[in-house]
Amino acid sequence: MEERKWEELNMDILVNVLGRVGMESLLLDVPYVCKSWYKASREPQCWENLIFPTYKKSDDIMEEDSPDRAFAERLAVNYQENLSVTAFLKFIVNRSCGRTTIIKLPNYCTEEALEYVANECPKLKVLHVGDFNMSIEDIIPKFISKWKSLEMMRLGKLHMEEVLPQIGLHCNNLIWLSAPYTYIGKDEASAIVTSLPKLKYLDLHNASFEKETLVMILKGCKKLVHLDIRNCWGFHGVDAEILELALHIPTFMYEGSIILPFYDKVNKRTMFTV
Repeated sequence: MEERKWEELNMDILVNVLGRVGMESLLLDVPYVCKSWYKASREPQCWENLIFPTYKKSDDIMEEDSPDRAFAERLAVNYQENLSVTAFLKFIVNRSCGRTTIIKLPNYCTEEALEYVANECPKLKVLHVGDFNMSIEDIIPKFISKWKSLEMMRLGKLHMEEVLPQIGLHCNNLIWLSAPYTYIGKDEASAIVTSLPKLKYLDLHNASFEKETLVMILKGCKKLVHLDIRNCWGFHGVDAEILELALHIPTFMYEGSIILPFYDKVNKRTMFTV
């Protein structure tokens, strides 16, 4: 039997495969294999899942100590220019023609870039804000209404009490929230309980909160099937009361919680700010 060549694959199958190879390969490797792969790489379906690299600065993807400097150097060679993170984000998002459903923002994303995502990605279902985007976190609430199909969101370190009410108003399908390395006080816990009635998956690993806050969440989030509070700061492990309240949660991960000696003396809302 004659072997079938990759370039002869049905276009729909080829697009499905190439959409999984990652941004760098899709930009800098796939298009140069053959004409059919180049054509497939330009299909919007290939750009539905956008996981941006981790850049150090919003104005320079060629930053000397960037972990993705090699990717940036290849971009510069292929496109004959040094793209800023904002320009690069626009360039990539534009390829999806509004079909993007998953996006992880690059670190130090700018307000201009975030607004572009809000306007050009109306079908977004998964939003990962990034770990070093505190400069844009306070403006995220005004864009939430653009993402009515949002189902999953990973927040940064601040402004949860402003973001979640907007999600409650505009994103009726959100079932998954991740907010690691952040402070969860009573205001944040109240926002989680009241704004996200359909919440099923909650990831708060390495976060900071007291037992009373956890009790609020356990009592209020009745539809949880997954709760991760591993390695949290603020209470000495789970006790019988917590375990009783968590009986309705099939997956409850809680190992490693501690109280630091200086915990009562620090500003919990800023202790994770870097």
